[in-house]
Order: sequence, then structure tokens, then C-alpha cells
Amino acid sequence: MGGKKDAKERREKRLQEISLLRTIPYSEHQRWWSSETIAVVTGGNRGIGFEITRQLAAHGLTVILTSRDSIVGLEAAKVLQEVGLKVFFHQLDILDTSSIKAFMEWVRETYSGLDILVNNAGINFNVGLENSVEFAEQFINTNYFGTKSMIEAMIPLMKPSTSGARIVNVSSRLGRLNGRRNRIGSVNLRKQLSDMDALTEELIENTVTTFMEQTKDGSWTSGGWPQTFTDYSVSKLAINCYTRLMARKLSDWPEGHKIYINCYCPGWVKTALTGWAGNISVEDGADTGVWLALLPGPPTSGKFFAERREINF
Repeated sequence: MGGKKDAKERREKRLQEISLLRTIPYSEHQRWWSSETIAVVTGGNRGIGFEITRQLAAHGLTVILTSRDSIVGLEAAKVLQEVGLKVFFHQLDILDTSSIKAFMEWVRETYSGLDILVNNAGINFNVGLENSVEFAEQFINTNYFGTKSMIEAMIPLMKPSTSGARIVNVSSRLGRLNGRRNRIGSVNLRKQLSDMDALTEELIENTVTTFMEQTKDGSWTSGGWPQTFTDYSVSKLAINCYTRLMARKLSDWPEGHKIYINCYCPGWVKTALTGWAGNISVEDGADTGVWLALLPGPPTSGKFFAERREINF
């Protein structure tokens, strides 16, 4: 029990440090952004997405809050506008290609592009200790394919700059390849997905397709998939792998046109997504995402973070 207690104390101490770091304003030479800097946050109408939107706007950026539902999205944007923040709403469903296309055109016409994309939109039906895979297809389609569609659509719109454009994917430690717990059983598959140089989109998609097929025929239980929140974990594992793949593809873009892409785990945050069962405040959950989006100096790419520190995949 000692180890668990120590880990909990360490995390609490780290969260206290982060709360303190959040109160320290960025200095003039660190601030590469201005009110003309455009950030897009998907699924920004509540929870972590809403808080990321609020914190980015509080740092002086213009933030586009998106949500599937226009009524709640407009309401969320209004709450932030009323306290003087530059937040604007646009409808977006990451599962609907025509919705993505309409959003793309609007961003191009209104702002001529964007500087930061935070992929927060996602789903989670796992609450408590239940582990079912009845929603496997929805998880993979939304959390993986939906996020991937957004990245592909937004990359051509990302503005050239000396600081580089930023993509932040909200992910989860549950999708770690080589964590002590919840990892894929197949050593061979883990090895393939860990090999940065040989990683391909095809391998990631074959992995999620195999998983979806096995959930349909019931063979997933012996398939060596993660044991906790299996469907959610596999969808996040896929996004973690895709983050690294994209970082490699984008790494040879010329100076002035660089795009940096990273993912992070907000922790088990008290939001509707966790059935309010989390143990981390929404401010702390959003923090690393905002910190990554605003990193001064040449940022890293293809990395995984939690509590403002790099963690392994």
C-alpha cells in the first residue's frame, strides 16, 4: 500500500506546484502569441474543453470554441464573452465530413487560418468499474478517426510562423503502450507500434480494425487488449501512436512552416465524462494542454505529457 500512498502524495504535491506555476504570468519574451493568434478547441462546450478555452482566452488569444450542439456551444461561448474573453463559437461534429468541411471554409474565410488546434472532442461511456466493449466502434470512430479527420483537415490551414503552429491531442495514460498496467498483451504488436521509424497509418488502422472485429465476435477477451476501460483505452492508444506518426511526418517541414504535435493525459478529472468520479480539478486537467499549446521557444513534437512533464508511451 505504501507505494500507492507515496504516488498519491507525489501527485498531489505536483498538482500544488502546477497551481502555483499557473499564477505566474508569461514574460514578454516568452509570449509568442497575441490577440490575433487563433486557437481552435473541439468539444469546448463543457468540462476540460471549456476550461482549455477559458485559459487560452485568458492568456489573450482569440479562441474558437466548437461543439456538436449549437445551442450549448453558443451558451458556453457567451459565458466566456461576458467576462471579456475573445471566444467565438462555430458548430462542428468531428464525425461528419460535411461539418468539418463547413468549419474549414469558415476558418479560412474568417481568420485565414489557425495557429493552435486542441483536439479535445471525444467520448467516454466507462464509469465506475464496469468494463464492456459495446461501444467499441463509437469509441474508435470518434476518439481516433474523428480526431484524425480534424488534424488532416486543419493542417493545410495552419499559419506559418517562426514559433510554429501547435496541435495538442487530449489523450490518456490508459492508452500507453508500455505502461506497467493496461498495456497490450502481444509483445510483438507492442514492439511494432513502439518502433517510431517503422510506424505506419496502416499498422494503427489494422490494430483498431482487428480490435473492432474481435469485439463483434467476442474474441477480444483473449485478444490481449488493455484490461481497464478496454474500448476507450484502445481508442486513446491509437491517437497516441498517430501523434508520434504525425510528428515524424511533420518534422521535415521547413523553418517558418513547422507544426508541432503532442498529446497529454489530463488525469482522472471531475467532469461529466468521468461521471464526476474524478480526483483532479478541471483547472488542473486543462493545465498541461494549455501549457503545451503555448510552449515558448522551439517546442518538442511527438511526445506524451502529464502534469507538465514528459511521460513515456
